[in-house]
Amino acid sequence: MNANKPKYLRLYEELRAEITRGAWPCGQKLPSRRQVAQERGLSVVTVEHCYELLCQEGYAESRPRSGYFVAYRASDGFASAAPAAPRHVPAPVSGDSPERFPFSVLARTMRRVISEYGEALLEKPPNKGCEPLRRALASYLARSRGVHAEPGQIVIGSGAEYLYGMVVETLGADRVYGIESPSYKKIEQVYRAQGVACELLPLEKDGISPAALAATGASVLHITPFRSYPSGVTASASRRVEYLRWAAAGDRYIVEDDFESEFSLLRKPEETVYSLSDRQNVIYMNTFSRTVSPALRVGYMVLPPRLMPLFEDRVGFYSCTVPVFEQYLLAEVIESGDFERHINRVRRQKRRQAKGGTAR
Repeated sequence: MNANKPKYLRLYEELRAEITRGAWPCGQKLPSRRQVAQERGLSVVTVEHCYELLCQEGYAESRPRSGYFVAYRASDGFASAAPAAPRHVPAPVSGDSPERFPFSVLARTMRRVISEYGEALLEKPPNKGCEPLRRALASYLARSRGVHAEPGQIVIGSGAEYLYGMVVETLGADRVYGIESPSYKKIEQVYRAQGVACELLPLEKDGISPAALAATGASVLHITPFRSYPSGVTASASRRVEYLRWAAAGDRYIVEDDFESEFSLLRKPEETVYSLSDRQNVIYMNTFSRTVSPALRVGYMVLPPRLMPLFEDRVGFYSCTVPVFEQYLLAEVIESGDFERHINRVRRQKRRQAKGGTAR
């Protein structure tokens, strides 16, 4: 266990492990915060932070005046949930929104990149993207999202829509692609433009309907586990495991679209489906549209090692569609720490707003 981790996060990982291996079955009441604090020599606040994480990630639930109860199921079917009530999801940021990456930082980094790299910025990038950006992303994803991958598994492309097309060309257009309903409109549009048959899978309050998932004829599942647009639904821990169990049956794959997850209010970001998988059948993707600027049109995907030969054979010859300058710019923003400082600043502000405080 990593002694450098915060105490609440270490306790969270211990209790999560106990819950997932069945030591605390679904529906069982967890010990009170005070009891856990006394038994483990921790503060009640530390235990409270831990329980908050367990609830927010779907491993437990808080019941008023009753305490905390395990909500995670590992092996049985999941209880039917009511359809998700539409929730307001903020429109893309503009103007002086606090989510906007500081332009002064970008401008300073642009000048440094031009000064340091000079005419090298006019060179054609490698097909999968520039090594500095892929290396910076590999390090960032490992420490912030639990996604452990070599730089060679990362592919840079001009936005999510471009990458959706590369997924189809890699996995094949003869498959049926299951997508959330409702979902971001362009997901279905891009797949259908590629000649792909799509099956719409209804969302419930904590993810795709288990009945619909069990009955689908799809062999590729495109999911947005964190705050799916426009419903705002976040898949619970149980549903994420259900997705993986579905993908383990036969020649099936999951495309995990992790858009906007960096701005989660959790003290620890939601677990990725990629990090939970042990079968190398999950493709992870994200973009910088929300975290830096939609004007950059830069996205990336992480392919599992066993898909790399297929990718190289079918689409590895494609030239990278993102200019070298923008790739070096993002690499510098990540490696300098400015990227994560911005994300942490936005998350702190959102937490203060959620608690009714005044952002400063």
